[in-house]
Amino acid sequence: MRDLVAETSLDVGHFVAPLFVREGIEEPQAIAALPGIVQHTRSSLREEVKALADLGVGAVILFGVPLSKDAVGSQAFLPAGIVQQSLRDLVADVGDEMVLMADLCVDEYTDHGHCGVLDGPAGDPHTSVDNDATLEVYGRIAVAQADAGAHVVAPSGMMDGQVGAIRAALDAAGHKQVAILAYSAKYASGLYGPFRDAVDCAIVGGGDRKAYQQDWRNAREAIVEVQADISEGADMVMVKPALAYLDIIAAVKAAVNVPVAAYHVSGEYAMLQAAAANGWIDHDAVALEHLTAIRRAGADVILSYLTHWFAARTA
Repeated sequence: MRDLVAETSLDVGHFVAPLFVREGIEEPQAIAALPGIVQHTRSSLREEVKALADLGVGAVILFGVPLSKDAVGSQAFLPAGIVQQSLRDLVADVGDEMVLMADLCVDEYTDHGHCGVLDGPAGDPHTSVDNDATLEVYGRIAVAQADAGAHVVAPSGMMDGQVGAIRAALDAAGHKQVAILAYSAKYASGLYGPFRDAVDCAIVGGGDRKAYQQDWRNAREAIVEVQADISEGADMVMVKPALAYLDIIAAVKAAVNVPVAAYHVSGEYAMLQAAAANGWIDHDAVALEHLTAIRRAGADVILSYLTHWFAARTA
């Protein structure tokens, strides 16, 4: 009876699996802060994506870990970059049956760890991210990812005007059909730590991303950011993180008519795994409660490291 009258559904079709692929390794590498999640080789990534497809998962999003990093994150847009190579692999394997997404940012690729090009020396307290110079780089990344076969590019750097610049670059390169999933309401959260371990990303000289990510004390500006991205051509918008921002997800859902995604981030996943490993909570019960809450708040799409677990559980 409870299932019959349940107001909220949770289906494998609602999920996107975030996956890490690392250049220059021979075997998958475990990520200590993300139990059960690995940095894949190109080969193991192909195996994982095929397994996800067999379980009914309809989409994945790729994050790359390059061998070399530089000031502008050039490995993010070079044709031989690890994500571009991996996209071509996956297009050959599952390109007709899965949506292939690529995170579009440079923090994994820069030697200073910021999400954009800097206007001065790394580590200098007077140095900041050059928004407009970064937009040019984002455009190049978008085209490179689309050329490699991405169906969706997902800008996560929170630069002003990033969606418009990316849409213009894609259209000029003949990729009008490639969609944009904008990280529109991305907060300067403390819940990203395990992810940064996963992509070997640290800001040189310390510091943070508060100059371009949102203040977690504020709600109204999220709607402004979301509406700006839609006006620039975003096809989908995302709230990140998810669990501490259910009110933001609900507000965005009520305000827009495009699909709303939420990222159940690394810290949210890691806390669940740690508590379950210590026997403090029932992993499966709490995982389902968390994921259902994200859906109940209004998310049409959930990016979660629990995707494989959920898909295997419901297969």
